[in-house]
Amino acid sequence: MKILNTALHDVRTGRFERTLSALTAAGAAVTAGEIYLSHDAASFGNKMMYWPLVVVPTAIPAGAAGFFSRRAARTVLPVASAAIVINGLQGCYLHIRGIKQRPGGFTKYNMESGPPAFAPLLASLVGGMGLLAALLRREDLQLPGDGEDH
Repeated sequence: MKILNTALHDVRTGRFERTLSALTAAGAAVTAGEIYLSHDAASFGNKMMYWPLVVVPTAIPAGAAGFFSRRAARTVLPVASAAIVINGLQGCYLHIRGIKQRPGGFTKYNMESGPPAFAPLLASLVGGMGLLAALLRREDLQLPGDGEDH
């Protein structure tokens, strides 16, 4: 119970940097897998479909590093996260453009059967988690090997 109370106190006081860094890494892994499957199903018809598979996975090592290192959480993680946010916004534009280019243009049918218009924004949310992690204070977790970097 003490662990749960400590965790809730940390969240309430903005001490969530390590946990959110780890969640960013996990979210990036799941999101990259989903992007791969979706874009593979579309046969990578546009070369731009490879970009999120390059950009999103950068948050996996960056988020893991942010969990273990305060410095990485404040430097590497926000850079990777900002790139993911930008790429997600770009993807949303490209998906909407793809829907508009289908026969009939921007119709309900094309919205349902074409590229998912707002799916890239979900990747942007993963990037947003990493940016938020960089702004928060660090939890007082005592992990083996914690040194002056804590």
